[in-house]
This record gives sequence, C-alpha cells and structure tokens, in this order.
Amino acid sequence: MKNKHGRSRLRCESTDKESLDLKVGQTPRKLIWRLNKAALWYYPSKEKKYKTPLLLVYSLVNKSYILDLHPGMSMIEAYLKEGYDVYLLDFGEPGYEDKDLTLDDYILKYMDRAVKRTLLHSNAREITLIGYCLGGTLTAIYATIAETPIKNLIIFATPIDFSKLNIPQDWNNALQRNEFELDEIIDEYGTIPAKVVENAITLATTPFTIKSKLSLKKKPKNLKMKLLYHWINDQIAFSGALLKQLIQMVLGNQLVKDELVIGGKKVRIANIKANTLVISTTHDELVPEKYTKTIMSLLTCKDQTFEKINGGHVTIAMTGKIPRVLKEWLTKRSTPL
Repeated sequence: MKNKHGRSRLRCESTDKESLDLKVGQTPRKLIWRLNKAALWYYPSKEKKYKTPLLLVYSLVNKSYILDLHPGMSMIEAYLKEGYDVYLLDFGEPGYEDKDLTLDDYILKYMDRAVKRTLLHSNAREITLIGYCLGGTLTAIYATIAETPIKNLIIFATPIDFSKLNIPQDWNNALQRNEFELDEIIDEYGTIPAKVVENAITLATTPFTIKSKLSLKKKPKNLKMKLLYHWINDQIAFSGALLKQLIQMVLGNQLVKDELVIGGKKVRIANIKANTLVISTTHDELVPEKYTKTIMSLLTCKDQTFEKINGGHVTIAMTGKIPRVLKEWLTKRSTPL
C-alpha cells in the first residue's frame, strides 16, 4: 500500500495483537523527474556542506526503500546529516508492457537521463554516483561509457566477477547450451512475476536465504526485524528482455572479459576515470568479496580504493550511520560550499 508521496506503508501485528502502522521511506523528498516507471527523487540536506550531490542507484530486484527504511535506520538520512544533497533513482516496478526493456534502456534511457537531471537540478558540475548491489553493477557499467562528469564512483556489495558463482558445472553447461529452454520460458512470461524472481534468488543464494528467511519466519518481534522482513518479501517483477541479457552477461562473465556492449559501446572497466571506492562487507553471503574485488585488477583510474567493512549485505544500509571509511573518503573528494 502506498501513500500520495509514493511511500510504502506496512501493516502488521504486534505481540499483544494490537494493530501497528509502520511507515517506510519517511525522509522528506520531492519528485523531480519521471520516465515510464522510473522516478528521480530529491532529498535536500538541512545542513548542506558540499556542492557535489549524491545520486543513489539501487538494485532492480528489490524495492529501493531499504535505503530509507525508517528514521534512525536510513542510509539516505545519514548522508543528509553529513551535509550532502541526495538524489535517488528508483527504477520502479515493470509491468507486462515493459517486457522488452533491455539493459541498454536502463543504462541509457534511465540512468543517463537521471544523472543529467541531477546535475541540472543541483546546478553542480560533477556528481557522485553510489550503486548498491545490482545497482552497483549498473553504475559501474554506466561509468565506463558515460560522457557526463562523474567525480566519484562508489559501489557497495556489487557483483562484478561472475566466474566466482557457485553454479554446478553441469548446470552451467546446460545453461550455456540453453537446455533449460530459458528463453522460451521467459518469453512465455514476458515480464517475470515477483514471486518467480524471489524463487530464483532463493535458488541462486541458498545459504543467505535459508539462514535469513528461516530466522525471519519466526514472527519477528522488534521493529527493525519486522521492517526487514517486509522488505525481503516485497520483491518486484523483472523485464524478460533484461533477464535474458543479464543471464548472458553472467554466464559469459562479460564484465571481466570486456565483452558487454551497451548502445554500441564496449563496456571496459578500464575506461572508468572517476575516483572509485569499492566496498564489501564481512558477512555478505549474497555477494561475497570474491564477486566484487576482481574489479580492482581491472581499474586504471589513479584514485582507487577497496575496503572491507563490518556488516552484511542488507544490514549495512540499516545502521543509520555512514561507515567511517566511506565518510572520510567521500569528505576528501567532495567539493565544499
């Protein structure tokens, strides 16, 4: 259920059976641009200290309100308190009519236009791009071909090297030969329903989902776990054309091999010129360090840093604070007022 500002509302029951109305995404924001289902939201800082705005890009699989889950558990709120104006690109939930949207569309129609709108709205000369999970993968891809002025690139818990995936070899061979007839199945759906996406993620990330979801099935009692439970079970649909493209990218490990092409341009990590910070977390079983750190051997930019910090794939966004290493790194590379 959503209110007039597009924010989700969760209704659940407390242990004493009294009805609670728990809101997510409470940080004040303004819609400044929309295209199809995608929206660009602006969160102004009350204590602005820097000219360089932050544009956050989240995954395509879950809803972006995990970055603004609740007061005191919001990554967006934490950035605002540090003095940054924040923008969030929310790709929205595709319908059947969006079944032909490709990775090219998400990068060139949505991300590129969102970056340009952010620069225009903020009256800034450069931008800091922050990508989370699969949003970090999209952000890295965009940064390799973008003509817009990206000052800083930060990617959290981002899959880059898909050769590290724990896919049984016979499965991998069958996928390569399309023995599972995935293309036909995807075409049948058009847009992949949210429940199918959830089941696919469960299959691909068994250790993470088994441990996390079983614990959450025990009727969480505290606010933090109730909100997390709601978010984990609030997946969105997926464009069929995009899924086909991502499967090929994963099976061919195209990012590492420089074999991905977007809008006629070859995607090469070595083309990234922005100051780059890559972050993995100590307890991330969904996207462990080995899926991410390979990017460091591909980068050629002068300013590049890899950090591993305490936390999990999701919980790092729920602390209500900016990790110290990120805070210090970003402060040094943002233009003060």
